[in-house]
Amino acid sequence: MDNKVTEAAVETVAAVARPAPSMSRRSSMPPWLMRIVAPLLGLAFLVLVWQIIAMSNSQFPTPLLTLQEALKLFADPFYRTSPNDQGIGWNILASLQRVGVGFGLAALVGIPLGFMIGRFKFLSSMFGPIISLLKPVSPLAWLPIGLLVFKSANPAAIWSIFICSIWPMIINTAVGVQRVPQDYMNVARVLNLSEWKIITRILFPSVLPYMLTGVRLAIGTAWLVIVAAEMLTGGVGIGFWVWDEWNNLNVPHIIVAIVVIGVVGLLLEQLLVALAKAFTYEQVSS
Repeated sequence: MDNKVTEAAVETVAAVARPAPSMSRRSSMPPWLMRIVAPLLGLAFLVLVWQIIAMSNSQFPTPLLTLQEALKLFADPFYRTSPNDQGIGWNILASLQRVGVGFGLAALVGIPLGFMIGRFKFLSSMFGPIISLLKPVSPLAWLPIGLLVFKSANPAAIWSIFICSIWPMIINTAVGVQRVPQDYMNVARVLNLSEWKIITRILFPSVLPYMLTGVRLAIGTAWLVIVAAEMLTGGVGIGFWVWDEWNNLNVPHIIVAIVVIGVVGLLLEQLLVALAKAFTYEQVSS
């Protein structure tokens, strides 16, 4: 009787210790092939949905017609017949230039300000309510202020980029400074390091991953905002180009522009991800 009880107990323990079968099914496809096939299937599904919509709406262009128009556009993307009639390449470069200027100015102001806010509690208490008040405001709401102050559309668009880019840089940099381990600061105090050495030798290496995260968020937001800002301000730029094509009821060109905007945004994102991986030891996910 005791042997039967012992055997039953052993079987019970073995059943409990045995790992439960996984509910997710593993694919027999190699991982490298999966990374290729899955995105292609996703694109094929998108094209299929696009074709179905085009079949149900005669005014909506088919994927084939849009591809043909795209080939015509990119056959000569840098033509220039007048200030308001330029190729899509010039419009993309004009938008990137505005984003670069506004983003660069935001980095010059936002990153040092984030360091100071994170380093000094008085500045954190001073600027915290201002940032909390202004951060939720749409960047396009600042566009009329830029037009009023600068009296020109191009600086006003750059101003909108500056405003939308500065908040992620300030906040992420300040959070990174505040999360530096206190032990590091205690060692700096024992060694009697100057404020400059604390910033360059301790704070900057520790804050760099947070800072680059803020930069990535800022560049994505900036590229979103510039398209809408250019629709309102006019001139040369991919946003104005989309609006001009809509006025001409050229829907295939609008879809081409949407794809181009997405591709440029993706390239900017991947560029900053590569930069973050090169300068930090932590894994940076896209």
